[in-house]
Amino acid sequence: MPDVRRAARALAYASLALGPLLAGAGPTAASEDDTTILNTGKTILSQPFAYPTGAPAKVTVSVITLKPGDERGWHKHEVPLLGYVLDGELTIDFGKLRTKVFRKGDAFVEAIDTAHNGRNLGKEDVRLLAVFMGADGSDNTARPSGPPPQ
Repeated sequence: MPDVRRAARALAYASLALGPLLAGAGPTAASEDDTTILNTGKTILSQPFAYPTGAPAKVTVSVITLKPGDERGWHKHEVPLLGYVLDGELTIDFGKLRTKVFRKGDAFVEAIDTAHNGRNLGKEDVRLLAVFMGADGSDNTARPSGPPPQ
């Protein structure tokens, strides 16, 4: 259980650091004006998720930009990933499972160990804040072997 506590603590620190970025303002004290963006224990495919164990927690924060027509290619995540759409409209294709669309201001926990392809089908750039909640030595993103799901 110590690894889960370490991951939770790292996520809490990342949340504190990212709060001003998500709000678009400088540091603020907690107040009744705070807005919860996402509160879930499940991914966008209703999978429960758990933090990796067996290694020290590692949080990686990235801003991913997709130009109109761009796509990420089929890939999967073996660690929890929090996504927050900063700009544009992101379409995530899970093949036969379904397609989900997220717009500016939407937050989600990405599917775990499920192949998918993020695409920008819109006319403006998509900017996605991605917070990977992994462990030291774990891959945040992996290319699946074999063809994508149909």
